[in-house]
This record gives sequence, structure tokens and C-alpha cells, in this order.
Amino acid sequence: MNNLKNSVRLIGNLGADVELKSLESGQKLAKFSLATNEVYKNAEGEKSAETHWHQVRAWGPIAETMNDLLTKGDTVAILGKIKYNQYEDQHGEKRYGTTIQASEFIKLNHKQEIAL
Repeated sequence: MNNLKNSVRLIGNLGADVELKSLESGQKLAKFSLATNEVYKNAEGEKSAETHWHQVRAWGPIAETMNDLLTKGDTVAILGKIKYNQYEDQHGEKRYGTTIQASEFIKLNHKQEIAL
């Protein structure tokens, strides 16, 4: 049950190719944006769609595998957790962000169009 406390499952499309970085420590970091689409009927009964963007991060071997297998437009299922970040911008202002730290993924298929 501990794994359910901060657990996220997303299915979406990559908005760009995976960016793989090698840190000074030798550890690998993969970064990419993931678009999830929500389709619903609005108050007038018309079909509407909303796209939500998520910033995904992965570390170590999974980062390298994501870099090898995933490209822009791919549909992927991600399992991970939410990470809240606080940082200062170049003007010293506090900024906040949310990322998804991926622990597992499944590539579902190739190059589906992202609904914007």
C-alpha cells in the first residue's frame, strides 16, 4: 500500500524527443514533455478536447532506455510519482514546478497525432 501514496499513471504522447543528459556524477537523466488528452462533451453537448502537458524525468538505466526507444509523437504509458520543485529564476524570484518522476514505462505504439 505504500506505493499508492504518491503514484501517477499517465498515457500520452511525447511532445519532443527525449533529452538525455549525463551528469558529472555519471548518472543519466532523461527529460521530455508528455501530452495527455481529455475528450468530453461540453454544456452544449459538443465534443471538446483538452490537452494537458506534463514534464517527465527519469534517472539511471530507465533514462537510457527511454532515450533509445522513444521519439516525438510516440504514445507511452508512464508509472511514477509527482515531484514538487522550488527554485529561483535569474531575477531571484521563487518559482514552483511539478514534474513526474518515471519509474516504469511501456511504449504503446508509434507516432500518434497529438490533439492540440
